[in-house]
Amino acid sequence: MVVSKSNSQRWRQVVVWLHVLASVGWMSLALVLFTLLVVSFTSGDPGVRISATSMAHVVDMRLLAPLANAAAFTGFMLAASTAWGFFRHWWVLAKFGITLVQLYAGIFILSDALQASVEAARAGLPTPPMSQLVGTALMASAIAFQTWLSVAKPWRRTPWAGKEKPSLAPNRVFAATVAAVLADIATGIVLGFPSPLCQLVVLTIRLVARRRPERSRQRVGIQPV
Repeated sequence: MVVSKSNSQRWRQVVVWLHVLASVGWMSLALVLFTLLVVSFTSGDPGVRISATSMAHVVDMRLLAPLANAAAFTGFMLAASTAWGFFRHWWVLAKFGITLVQLYAGIFILSDALQASVEAARAGLPTPPMSQLVGTALMASAIAFQTWLSVAKPWRRTPWAGKEKPSLAPNRVFAATVAAVLADIATGIVLGFPSPLCQLVVLTIRLVARRRPERSRQRVGIQPV
């Protein structure tokens, strides 16, 4: 039993390390993206605008998106697999909400906008719009704020915390988390675009498994004594 707990602790620490590493990489690449867009925005040379905007799109697809997926996934898995939970602490809930907004903005807004900026630059049109510069700056700022939340852990518990803490997930959950991140990064390198399929599968399985004990406790609680 002691060995199993020790192994689980080590795998959990690896997931925490991956989460920190991916989050720092995500923020750093958001700053790189911002810098490239500023170069394109301020340059009067069409060649520089095309090169800077094209490189920003490559950075977004090949590096930023996979690290953003990994950072979000490992954060979700830590919340779903430890006593922190998703809705027990305001700072965790704030990180969860910010991450969802960032993923939506990055996937459905920023990526398409970058592709449009590349095409506009090649056509000799002014690019990129100011909104992209503001968006990338806000992305980096939001990640920095999330980092502060993780360190400071401010505010109290939420009204939904409850008295009973969720139990630590089995060792295999954290091992599967690490494997899913590595598998999706490798798949993305081969395909040339981010593909977080394994991460989505592992997260879905974990969320379903997490709900089963809660439902069992609820059924036990309503049984007559």
